[in-house]
Amino acid sequence: MSEERPLVELEWVPGALEALLLMATEPLSTTELAQAVRVPEAEVAEQLEQLREFYDTSGRGFELRRVGGGWRYYTRAEYAELIGAWVLEGQQAKLSQAALETLAVVAYLQPISRGRVSAVRGVNVDGVMRTLAARDLIEESGQDPATGARLFSTTANFLERMGLTNLDELPPIAPYLPDAMTLEAELSELAAAPAEESGQATPEEADSDGQ
Repeated sequence: MSEERPLVELEWVPGALEALLLMATEPLSTTELAQAVRVPEAEVAEQLEQLREFYDTSGRGFELRRVGGGWRYYTRAEYAELIGAWVLEGQQAKLSQAALETLAVVAYLQPISRGRVSAVRGVNVDGVMRTLAARDLIEESGQDPATGARLFSTTANFLERMGLTNLDELPPIAPYLPDAMTLEAELSELAAAPAEESGQATPEEADSDGQ
């Protein structure tokens, strides 16, 4: 049986290894990398050592380490303080107007599905909801028993950030929005009416299928 040809020319192997390592979510062994580029393992091992030495001598902000039986990129320890400050600054960045409005809808109408939040705001909120979840301000809190749609509520971190002990301390919403129960009833009627007329799934059912 003939030997498989390399997927890349030998001079491009270092670049191919870099590309694979950049995409890796866990250390990749020399064997795995050799199989990926179809190059002898000894050649790949040599190229990896050369890359590691190159990063060390050229003052890169990252390094190639051999850990856990594999290879992976890491930022250099001397930049830990810089990276830590940058991460914290990003966590403290202000929320956009869209995110604040979406968070308010969840806070006052929780538990609430993503589809219903979209109905209240009149726009797609998928991206904003992901942002709020990533900032640990909202979280999944179950499923709607009628539609199966995932429900969202605010988190303990939300209360801490708002300086509240519990949700009862939220300021009254009446001056700004219709009564929450009335709004819920209106949304339910709007969601159910088209589906009953057409015999198709309600928006909430579609939301649960797509989430």
